[in-house]
Amino acid sequence: MDTDFRVAGTNDNAPFSLTIHRGDGMLLLAMDWKVGRPPADFAGFAIQYREPDKDFFKNVRNRIGFPGQVVPTSGIKTVDAPIQKFRWVHFPFNADLEGKFRYRITAMFMGPDGTLKEGEAQEAELALMRETIPGKLNVAFTRGFVSSQAFVRNFAAGGPLISLVPPFGDEGLEFVPTHAEPERAYAWMGFEARKETLALLDQAKDAGAEVRVIAYDMNLPEVLERLEALGTKLKIIIDDSARTKGHGRPDSPETKAAERLKLTAGASNVKRQHMSNLQHQKSIAVRGGGLESVVYGSTNLSWRGLFVQSNNSFVVHGTKAVDDYFDAFETYFTAKNGGAFRKSASSANWFDLGLEGIDAKVAFSPHNDEHGKLEEIAADIDAAQSSVFFSLAFLGQMTKGPIGPALGRALERPNVHVMGIADGRIREGNLGLDVLTPDNKRRLVRPEALTRDVPPPFSTEPSGLSGIDGKGRGTRMHHKFVVVDFDRPTACVYLGSYNFSEPADDENGDNPVVIRDRTVAPSYMIEALRLYAHYIFRVVASGHDG
Repeated sequence: MDTDFRVAGTNDNAPFSLTIHRGDGMLLLAMDWKVGRPPADFAGFAIQYREPDKDFFKNVRNRIGFPGQVVPTSGIKTVDAPIQKFRWVHFPFNADLEGKFRYRITAMFMGPDGTLKEGEAQEAELALMRETIPGKLNVAFTRGFVSSQAFVRNFAAGGPLISLVPPFGDEGLEFVPTHAEPERAYAWMGFEARKETLALLDQAKDAGAEVRVIAYDMNLPEVLERLEALGTKLKIIIDDSARTKGHGRPDSPETKAAERLKLTAGASNVKRQHMSNLQHQKSIAVRGGGLESVVYGSTNLSWRGLFVQSNNSFVVHGTKAVDDYFDAFETYFTAKNGGAFRKSASSANWFDLGLEGIDAKVAFSPHNDEHGKLEEIAADIDAAQSSVFFSLAFLGQMTKGPIGPALGRALERPNVHVMGIADGRIREGNLGLDVLTPDNKRRLVRPEALTRDVPPPFSTEPSGLSGIDGKGRGTRMHHKFVVVDFDRPTACVYLGSYNFSEPADDENGDNPVVIRDRTVAPSYMIEALRLYAHYIFRVVASGHDG
């Protein structure tokens, strides 16, 4: 089985090189001019691809044309309106097809009369795997793109965003969509993360497997109904933190879900807790009936978690990973509070996920000072040799701990390429003093939407925020991951429910995961890059590009 994570074009006569990096249901096309700068008549790249077992190439299309070109709804073929970028993230429509996708990238040149001429092309092919590493692990993302032209083009005609997603979280369990095509929209919005989550719960029911779940947000009926169907095979912990409008309220969706699950799983199988602050995990484990899988990541079992926010799920298969999770779950379940958990063996160490040939580990917090993970993660960021990509919800709120300053130090190193996104504006206080030079600011973005004064051919986008009018609050970028040196043998990714903050380390129930693997790292690098590329234009268009 072909598991290449990177392939290159082989045409020595082409004036540019081509490298293709494989992601989750997507790939990154990276072009580099071989000698000097491109000539003045260079007009960009035409991008075409051929699906497995097909004998024709499809054209990637551009929504922006040359002056005077008519832009149809479907866009212009890039042979007629080349892509004027040296990188492009592509989502093949049928990415789950078995076999290799072949890409043809052609340098295009424009004569004095405006006529386009094809230059030399580079071609390369690779398989977009159904699983990142078959039989061992899978990286799965939500689409996280309601503030996008793609969402508007595909679904706006069927109704506004509030016809698909409740405007307020408290309405989640009772919400019924009124959109014309909700299932098609949900499949697109939830992408691979939704598919993996629902499929695992369905398989667990069919197999009669034991299921363990730790949930922070929970207001999504399609998940709750599947959990109810598991009966007494389910054991679950649901956060009951007592913040204003918190999960511990008698009328919160989480409380309602817990009461419903007590009727099906039994009261003794349902636990509410918040450790020393939050029970912040979003994890599922299944054991029995031929199934051994654990889901980690940032994706809450909620409407926003699966359908609005940018999130990831990390699915691991194997006996050791499942057994260690079940043990940690029981420790959480019986712990009276965060202090009791800190004293346990579950809190003390990294646990190897038991994946042959892959260095991958998980830890369970809260930790005491001796066993905290933040300094270790910061040291890996400081050791970066080529690049740091990150997507960190709540970085804009982080004023303590070593992670922000480590990212700031990386930004100041000229030999390390740093690029990232946070859920809100990043300030110097988040990264250390005197870090945000004008150049550095452009390497850090946050979610924005095209909500006003939108020039054609673009359309106004949903904000992705809460409320009937979309002017409320809400996190749109919810990932928590850092990628270090994706292109080196030392590549590593940190991810999980863990916010890379002091509360995540020593107060909350959380699960940092680290994977040192060159197949996994590009998936997260491409996700960070596609979010950066999507939002940098919107941040600049908003007039708040600082």
